[in-house]
Amino acid sequence: MKLHPAVIVLIVVLVVVLISVFWAIGIYNRMVSLEQRVQESYSQIQNQLQRRADLIPNLVETVKGYAAHEKEIFEALANARAKLAGAQTPQEQATADAELSNVLSRLLVIVENYPTLKADANFRQLMDELAGTENRIAVARKDYNEAVREYNAFIKRFPNVLIANAYGFKEKQYFEAKPGAEEPPSVKF
Repeated sequence: MKLHPAVIVLIVVLVVVLISVFWAIGIYNRMVSLEQRVQESYSQIQNQLQRRADLIPNLVETVKGYAAHEKEIFEALANARAKLAGAQTPQEQATADAELSNVLSRLLVIVENYPTLKADANFRQLMDELAGTENRIAVARKDYNEAVREYNAFIKRFPNVLIANAYGFKEKQYFEAKPGAEEPPSVKF
């Protein structure tokens, strides 16, 4: 039994269409997975920033007992913490995080002037937790930026960009430090 040429053409067209549909579904699903990884990584940054924000009041209360006259630093720390809590976008959070890091650095310089504070067990424990949190934040930022890089590269490649545009997949923003963050904070008394 020989197939009519029109039937053969129809079968070939159907196979090509089915392959194209499954290929497009695969690309779409990969974009969804990558986007979810970006969101998960961003959530980890938020978790670590919140952990740090939660540790700060305990650290401040411990230091206040020793350095009661250093009122300005405590106010700056409270303001920086509030800005971080109110930040919505990755860029806002990066800016607020940089400001909070700057104020924390100033606090640590103040601590240097109180040797008995450095010997306090509560203070040491809080500082260890804060240092661990800073490391977790750095890792979470790195993981987030890697996820963003992978996602952005995937949605910009041809022909993926066609599907990304058709379904509204947009480029994600990196978690970047504000300009000048590479400079050490200036501490003045």
